[in-house]
Amino acid sequence: MEKEKVIKSSEIIGGSGLESSLIQLIQDHNLTIIKAREQADKAKKDSLKSSIRVLDLLVDTVNGGVQETFVNQKRIEHEIRALTAKTIKFTKQTDQWLTASHAINSALKNIGDFENWMKTMDYDCKIINAAIRNIYKP
Repeated sequence: MEKEKVIKSSEIIGGSGLESSLIQLIQDHNLTIIKAREQADKAKKDSLKSSIRVLDLLVDTVNGGVQETFVNQKRIEHEIRALTAKTIKFTKQTDQWLTASHAINSALKNIGDFENWMKTMDYDCKIINAAIRNIYKP
């Protein structure tokens, strides 16, 4: 579009050699500027495309690590739940074993107490028996 403006302005002005040289210089300058702008725009577009591609690659790389971390976190949480359930189960079993062993210990203590009571009773009966024999001795 700018090329057309430059060409039309040269057709309107026309004229002498110096003027036409000047107009030619202006046209060349304008064309150079237009080409430079087009190259700059193309470079901007290419740069933008490259930047977007690099950004996409970086995001994919980061997201890949994040996704792997997320999967690992879910796996760890699942293992924690399973271990918690097993720990609760083993705690209940341990409590049952402690209760049973306490009952056995109490029974053994009672047996020991009963045995001691029996020995005391046997000793007392022997003393009473000896006393009664001494009383009725001829």
